[in-house]
Amino acid sequence: MRIALVSLAAVAAVAAASPALANETRIEARTGVIWNGSDSEAVAGGAIGYDYDIGDKLFVGVEGSADKVLASDTRVSWGVGGRAGVKLTPATKLYAASTWQSKFTKYGNSAVGVGGGIQQDLGNKFYGKAEYKHLIVGDNTPDADVGLVGVGMKF
Repeated sequence: MRIALVSLAAVAAVAAASPALANETRIEARTGVIWNGSDSEAVAGGAIGYDYDIGDKLFVGVEGSADKVLASDTRVSWGVGGRAGVKLTPATKLYAASTWQSKFTKYGNSAVGVGGGIQQDLGNKFYGKAEYKHLIVGDNTPDADVGLVGVGMKF
């Protein structure tokens, strides 16, 4: 939990001190797989975020998400986090991300996710992305990994 709060505070501080360039709001739908050492399940969800440009090549962003493991006895995991990265081209973003997520099951634990991804523009308003997160769960609960692909719209 502390890692997520420190990450969010750092992203907010950098974003507040940054001059505005081509900042963008984004909303996306995503799907993928969550796995731990013993099994895997499909996951689906969505996210909404805002990216702040820092110069021509760098950016930081904040994000809220809702994801659901597509298995019985699971619930929506709500997340909040941030990302920071570099624009490889005007249409391609490579980033590192950190999130805090509520628990997926009634008896599970919340988690801190760390990972990264790549986002590619598909025209002026749409994008596709691929992302990986390692979920650090704690309390003797096995960590998990999530691989996601998504499509979204920028405003």
